Amino acid sequence: MREANVAIAGATGLVGREFIRVLEERRFPMASVRLLASERSEGKIMRVNGCDLKVERLTEDSFKGIDIALFSTGSSVSRRFSPIAAQCGVVVDNSKAFRMDDTVPLVVPEVNAEDIRNHRGIIAVPNCSTIQLVVALNPIHRVNPIKRVIVDTYQAVSGAGGKGVRELEQQIEAVLAGKEPESGTFPHQIAFNVLPEVDVLLDNGYYNEEWKLIQETRKIMHAPELAISATAVRVPVYVGHSEAVHMELTHPMSPEEVREVLSRAPGVRVVDDPSSSVYPLALDAAGTDDVYVGRIRKDVSHPLGIAMWVVADNVRKGAALNAVQIAELLVCDHKG
Repeated sequence: MREANVAIAGATGLVGREFIRVLEERRFPMASVRLLASERSEGKIMRVNGCDLKVERLTEDSFKGIDIALFSTGSSVSRRFSPIAAQCGVVVDNSKAFRMDDTVPLVVPEVNAEDIRNHRGIIAVPNCSTIQLVVALNPIHRVNPIKRVIVDTYQAVSGAGGKGVRELEQQIEAVLAGKEPESGTFPHQIAFNVLPEVDVLLDNGYYNEEWKLIQETRKIMHAPELAISATAVRVPVYVGHSEAVHMELTHPMSPEEVREVLSRAPGVRVVDDPSSSVYPLALDAAGTDDVYVGRIRKDVSHPLGIAMWVVADNVRKGAALNAVQIAELLVCDHKG
């Protein structure tokens, strides 16, 4: 594995900090690292691999000599700076800016690592809820093509970034103190509440988070005809997205067969003993790399149906880890 000069755009944010943790833990071969953020964060000191590094302001000159740039910025920032960074090295972008661009690979390494070879300087990281869904679906789809999926997501507030976490914390404190909580990041109080609204509402009645999950899943799995419907729900959990997944298969398949397939799948951990109250929990998934699957059972509403429960750390596997896994493939690949 050759060493790479790495830049992290959005280094001071929730995902940017997780980038650093994952790079350190996995001993990513970095010859150098450059921390980039907005002017507001310029000059901050962050520790990387035991060294104190100063955060630099993101500019058009930030990527000279860089081999891999990990982006965790807003879409507008990614659209502006990713093409510039791609002239110097390869961009792994965590925003939604390029996900549905036909010229940009949308990659989950456990599912479609081969698509990395088709990059033109930018590789997109899918939405967090999409990543854990396809890691769980694809092993089944390979042995028994999935015809239809209905997925309901229960998404942690960290999916809205650090401001989402802070709002939940502040609202919990306010409610417990008998005060009226204030909402800003979310449209209603999220503390002790559940909101069936994530992102903006589209003309078709779906929220954008739901539509992203539908479109991205089809692209990643190379299954443009796959029928998918989604409902995205925000829940008062700090870290860890959970999903109730119902699928219609092409051929009959028992829960035991599904468990066997998933137990051999990369990045999947089967946790499935509901008689003992053992199943995936957001608390257990937080801070870990795997996608957890449990509650695997026949869907009694359809003779070819299977239902299951899928949980993963949305900040780690749903963003930072997936990007670093892509970067690891790049340093091993002749085109990276």
